[in-house]
Amino acid sequence: MRLIVMGQQAFGKDALSKILDAGIDEVVAVYCEPDKKSVDPIKEFALEKGIPVEQPAHFKDDQALATLKAYDADLMVMAFVNVFVPEAARDTPKQGSICFHPSLLPLHRGPSAVNWPIIMGRKESGYSWFYPTDGLDEGDVLLQWQCPIDPDDTVINLYFKKIYPSAVDSVLEVCDLFRSGNPPHIVQDEALATYERRCTKKHAHIDWFKSVDQVYNLIRGTNPSPGAWTTHNDVEISIYDSVRVSGDGVAGRVMDISPEGVVIQSVGGRVLIKRVKPSGGEKVAASEWATSIGLSVGDTLG
Repeated sequence: MRLIVMGQQAFGKDALSKILDAGIDEVVAVYCEPDKKSVDPIKEFALEKGIPVEQPAHFKDDQALATLKAYDADLMVMAFVNVFVPEAARDTPKQGSICFHPSLLPLHRGPSAVNWPIIMGRKESGYSWFYPTDGLDEGDVLLQWQCPIDPDDTVINLYFKKIYPSAVDSVLEVCDLFRSGNPPHIVQDEALATYERRCTKKHAHIDWFKSVDQVYNLIRGTNPSPGAWTTHNDVEISIYDSVRVSGDGVAGRVMDISPEGVVIQSVGGRVLIKRVKPSGGEKVAASEWATSIGLSVGDTLG
């Protein structure tokens, strides 16, 4: 097939590389967002391979659509796309377009689809390849892959160690299904659909008076970004690596300080904080931070 690969960053680059290494289909063009502060890895890689790169700001004008049509593609593979692609552009390739989403659709439609399942305490996640429509992640599903969310998984573990490698490999299965001439169309069950907004700093504020499960899920579901945070003497501290531990006490209180880190009480249990980032500073061991500010057992966070 003649393919257009639309994507960005490492996932887009690695999906493109996987297709090129297979040597079955021809990538006739790569589409990515306009340059920002640095050159996107997928653009840099495509140019190294001699593949034409297009970076339209949108597909609202006839010229952008005419350029897309001129590539005479069979399929557009949308690997990690943040921009809206209208129907006129999606349907230009002979077999249309297929899009990657890092959740088990119809669950967790929208951005931050890796963060929210962890924050919400779900036990499983995965990814979907679906036929994009004008709705938010609402099109029929081509294929899905499922994996467990282990009790101590962070976003790093779930996405980069589980979802990412399988998803990159799956791009070849996606191409095989379209090449067969009868790719599956699985209708999403709207009764099960959930929509989540982008997970931002305001969502990552720790309330130590919530259950230890909720606090711990928030910390690991925002690690590394946007980073869960609390305060001490009105100074913000972002919290990253942590471990759930047992114990009772007053919520928000520092219960122990050791070389392992700082233990904070929540409702029904405690969290051992191992790594933090003070406002305006760098990420450091929690024990180092505690020493630097003179934190004591009995102090309160939040």
